[in-house]
Amino acid sequence: MDLNNYSKLLGGMICTMAVCLQGASMHDTRSPQLFSAAAVVQDQRTGEYLMAKQPETPMPIASITKLMTAMVVLDAPVDMAAPITIEEDDKDTLRHSRSRLPVGTTLTRRQALLLALMASENRAAHALARTFPGGLDTFVIAMNEKAKQLGLGTAHFEDPTGLSEGNVCTAMDLTRMVDAAFQYEQIRACSTQAETSFRSGRRQLEFHNTNALIRNPKWHIGLSKTGYIEEGGRCLVMQTQVAQRPVLIVLLNSTGKNTRLGDAMRIKQWLEGPVPAPKIARRRPHHHLRHA
Repeated sequence: MDLNNYSKLLGGMICTMAVCLQGASMHDTRSPQLFSAAAVVQDQRTGEYLMAKQPETPMPIASITKLMTAMVVLDAPVDMAAPITIEEDDKDTLRHSRSRLPVGTTLTRRQALLLALMASENRAAHALARTFPGGLDTFVIAMNEKAKQLGLGTAHFEDPTGLSEGNVCTAMDLTRMVDAAFQYEQIRACSTQAETSFRSGRRQLEFHNTNALIRNPKWHIGLSKTGYIEEGGRCLVMQTQVAQRPVLIVLLNSTGKNTRLGDAMRIKQWLEGPVPAPKIARRRPHHHLRHA
């Protein structure tokens, strides 16, 4: 092949890749319309990207951050059965978000991890980082070091809860982070538990998973995390089985309250393909007997 033809071929390949990355689908041109600003769907087994929308634009990831928080906690030599107490310092003074964990509540690190992942409890996540060996600042450094180890070139973390808009990442890098988090059995179990409760003093505290799809029997979800801050919109990441294959789904900056769930449903329906119409049995014609 001469240099001219090679240049044309290479240029065509680059253009095709660019269209795939900025367009909706690498799986099928008839992909669903998604209302999240950024989205990536990846076959977890093969690594093939099935769909990508603004995959390389860094965006605030809100409480998706807590997956990194969980990995750093579980990597550390800390006692998960040890008690920690929610303190005034664990309150959200940035956005003044509500919490069902009163100051003074004592729980184990394992319980705090569950509430941070399942119910997205900011005070629980902050307490895990505050009680980390070396304290909060050391914990945030460890988060960014973990991101480097995982090859997340666009990820940056400023706090362990996701309340800071400075916690950013691209949708493409988040598929790597979700896949890494999926390797932790405790993260899989905590992030997909539907609900939990425990007693704090005289009060019985109840918590529910922030992802409604966890309670939907049509979904088989192996890892889940939601997130929301005003700058980052509503976010959702999942590992799930769709059409008999494990997939990673990343949805960022969805504006409507239920849009991220709607986008997830549209992706599921698209991957599963059209449902064939039921076959209607044809009735045999009646043959009338002729009388002799």
